[in-house]
Amino acid sequence: MVRGGVREDRCRPGVREAGAGGGDGPYDAESGPKTDDASASEPQGDEQHGGGGQGRASAPGRPRRRRRVLRWSATVLAVLILGTAGAGYLYYEHLNGNIKKDDLNLGDTDIARPTPNAAGQTPLNILLIGSDARDTKENQKLGGARETFGGKPLADVQMLLHLSADRTNMSVISMPRDTLLQIPKCTDPDDGKVYPASAGPVMTNQSLGRGGPGCTVATWQELTGIRIDHFMMVDFAGVVSMADAIGGVPVCVKDNIYSKDSQGHGSGLKLEKGTTYIKGEQALQWLRTRYGFEDGSDIARAKAQHQYMNAMVRELRENATISNPNKLRNLAEKATDALTVDAGLGTVKELYDLSTELRGVEPERITMTTMPYTYVGARVIPKEGDAEQLFRLVREDIALDGKDEKKPAAEETSSDPAAPEDEIGVLVQNGTRTQALAPAAGRASTVSGLLVEKGFTRTTADQTTAVTEDETVVRYPSAELEGDAQAVAKALGIPLGQVEKSTDVSGVTLVVGADWREGTAYPAKKEDDTTPESADALNGANKKACMEVNPNFTW
Repeated sequence: MVRGGVREDRCRPGVREAGAGGGDGPYDAESGPKTDDASASEPQGDEQHGGGGQGRASAPGRPRRRRRVLRWSATVLAVLILGTAGAGYLYYEHLNGNIKKDDLNLGDTDIARPTPNAAGQTPLNILLIGSDARDTKENQKLGGARETFGGKPLADVQMLLHLSADRTNMSVISMPRDTLLQIPKCTDPDDGKVYPASAGPVMTNQSLGRGGPGCTVATWQELTGIRIDHFMMVDFAGVVSMADAIGGVPVCVKDNIYSKDSQGHGSGLKLEKGTTYIKGEQALQWLRTRYGFEDGSDIARAKAQHQYMNAMVRELRENATISNPNKLRNLAEKATDALTVDAGLGTVKELYDLSTELRGVEPERITMTTMPYTYVGARVIPKEGDAEQLFRLVREDIALDGKDEKKPAAEETSSDPAAPEDEIGVLVQNGTRTQALAPAAGRASTVSGLLVEKGFTRTTADQTTAVTEDETVVRYPSAELEGDAQAVAKALGIPLGQVEKSTDVSGVTLVVGADWREGTAYPAKKEDDTTPESADALNGANKKACMEVNPNFTW
């Protein structure tokens, strides 16, 4: 079971803890543990995923083992870097025993599964978590911070991988570890300890310490409204072992870079200008580097992680076939040993099945993004409007690359036929008041008049009730009036998605909202399905991506 703790990291460039000094120590005298320095903090952007393969092998006195060499294709990588297991010789029981499992959702809120498409498919959402654990000698060596050995890790890398229902495209959203938000109540499945919801906004990476990765899942679901189907979590050692097995991934910097300053801050990454193939510990350094990339922020680090992942997809798809049995065996051992997943991905077979689903996505249909943000001091919060726009696109399974085929909006029509217009009683209320504006005068009378003109002669304007609605809505109290309510909506051009059942009304009730303060034609809004520019989208086929280097970290 993993735990998390509080560490004072900075997302914004140039901000240091009070009293922070040089050296390798992970603690700040005033702020407690810190992750800003090289030894203690560069978080892990790293989840790994290897596909699986099956075949046959036997040995005296040992059960027969199935083995098969897999060609790694693009999408297997997306999980490969982030955390799945098993390629090559899959000695089932042994490797299954390596995989650590934890509960998926430790919160109280569950989100309904999305409606299947015409083919019966639903999207797949996987939360990829990079833990900064120093819980083994290997992780301590790679992550530094001897004083935190065995301490609580933080969820310093969080990426949501969304595979579309039709399996044609994939979207990834990174959330900066310094994002301030409210963590919901979580219950530790091991000892039953209840962690109450945070009193106010705290850094999102603390969620891991409130019962385990299932609390990080609960936090994402509360923020985004996106149902998360699985999680995968890996540590430092997993990143290195997987990067070694792959054999090298090309990355690019626009100038020489050395991520280390006089105070010891930095990952130690040292590269010459241009493109370099990196693997093993150097790959880990790349994924952890903050000091040296662009403005030295967590945001720049996420961009470097996206570049690495995309390059890895292309490299595996174009060149890599892992065929050395010993290398495959070693890869399978280390990958499964480094991995923590939910029960739904708790076997090599389930991980292999997942990699098979991911395999069909072309690099051109992979989009990496960072959650749009706004700075609050040294931290960030989701950017109003843009962040919710990005989350909505994922919720509605709209491809972030804008290449989805345009489909007419699906509106479910009631199976209950509507009565004739002149027999439908309608009450119209004025709900145009907002926090900033008084109600628009006469809206209930104006809209009821429109309905009368369209044949709804039993329409009445409510002149007594003052309500507030951001969006115009038609409500009905029981199933036998659903068809009538939809008929009213259609007559005025109101989308059927704004027709809802409610026990707060006694008959068909139209509330004119703040979105219709004037005019006689309902201004039905056209959804903007474009990815916000602030999400800094990077396409998986982009081979020209190259990281800017901070002049203070060049040589």
